[in-house]
Amino acid sequence: MFDLSNKTAIITGGGSGIGRAISLLFAKQGTNTFILDYDKKAATDVAAEAVNAGGMASAIGCDVSNQQQVKEVVASIVATAGSVQLLVNNAGIAHVGTVETTTEDDFNRLLSVNVRGVYNCLHAIIPYMKSGGAILNMASIASSVGLPDRFAYSMTKGAVVGMTLSIARDYISQGIRCNCISPARVHTPFVDGFISRNYPGKEKEMFEKLSKTQPIGRMAEPHEIAHLVLYLCSDEASFITGCDYPIDGGFIKLNN
Repeated sequence: MFDLSNKTAIITGGGSGIGRAISLLFAKQGTNTFILDYDKKAATDVAAEAVNAGGMASAIGCDVSNQQQVKEVVASIVATAGSVQLLVNNAGIAHVGTVETTTEDDFNRLLSVNVRGVYNCLHAIIPYMKSGGAILNMASIASSVGLPDRFAYSMTKGAVVGMTLSIARDYISQGIRCNCISPARVHTPFVDGFISRNYPGKEKEMFEKLSKTQPIGRMAEPHEIAHLVLYLCSDEASFITGCDYPIDGGFIKLNN
């Protein structure tokens, strides 16, 4: 089950956190994995880890907000691999702020990476998927519930859900499935860095506080998110398209 052999996968933001876990799992399951990340060294380290474990992976430095660069990268991948069957739009950035404290620069930066970046990859890759494929976009619980101080971030993740539904509808007849998932808090290096920067000396206390916002009592681990991505991109999920899956420890339904 969940065998992805003989498939080519492009994973954006694959150099750390959730993207790293997805990249390693996909390589383990047999994909020819292309790891795209703004930080090429991070992507290279993950690719090396995948190869050392017996997988097939390559690293490419790529700014997903730059459409021309994305097109060139995708064209080079197709020239090497012949086709693309799987796309995971995982690259994204976060921001803390209300509408009043979000500057125009903040807003445009979030829009460029989290929305335009997804669009750029869809625009460049779908033409090579006309024989069928699966797309997974990374949304967030912020697209479904009102989180404090997440104005711009929530806006971008709502757009991701909208794009997911549109792609699923427009390309269903061509055998392309498109879904998204909405994680709650996931324990990644980003979270640790955020806590250490904003709550020096109170790291343990804040980590526990943030963990308990999920009814299940903890944050998710990146590999748990990666396994849901694997399922939705696999042939076992061939009847699923146009869905947004919460993976949130009960956050949306059980928080009162």
